[in-house]
This record gives sequence, C-alpha cells and structure tokens, in this order.
Amino acid sequence: MSTPDTAPQGQRSIDHRRERIRIETERHRIEGYVTLARDGFRSRVSDMLNASERDFLTLTEATVEPHDGGEVESHGFLAVARRHIVFAVVADEDLSDEVQL
Repeated sequence: MSTPDTAPQGQRSIDHRRERIRIETERHRIEGYVTLARDGFRSRVSDMLNASERDFLTLTEATVEPHDGGEVESHGFLAVARRHIVFAVVADEDLSDEVQL
C-alpha cells in the first residue's frame, strides 16, 4: 500500500512516496516501507529490486519474523542485502484476504 512521504510540513518531498513491501529470505519474513519515486523512472518496486548499482534495500518501520517461529523484531531502519532476497511483494494492509496454501 502506497503512502505519502511523512516528512514534516515544509520538508515533504513531492517527488517520493512510501510503499509497504514484504520480503522473504531463506530464514526471515521482513515487512517495511521503501521510498520510491512518485512516478516515472524508479517508481516501481521491481525497479528498485533490479537496480544493479544497489547491493542493499533500505526499509523503515520494519518487522523481522524468523521462519522458525522465533520472536518478531521491530526496527526503525533496516538494510537488506539484495542477494538474500528470495521474493518480494507489495504488502497489503489487510492480510485477511491472503490465500493460504
């Protein structure tokens, strides 16, 4: 779900937006916000994931949940190495419609 940039009034960037994403690695499910261009070049999550000049994705307001059922951690900032990402999707705020396999 896309949200406007939450910078203080007067400092808000009209060129950016935040998108909530869910990332799966071999060991963790990570959810948080990434900052993307509002439109045009680099405005899609796939653009960010395919940017070869980036080794890490920066997330804010992130949660990290181990697949083995350990404790969920919350972080204001988290950098995730792209090479560890198995898949990534735009996260829905309402997970009640999520299909369980």
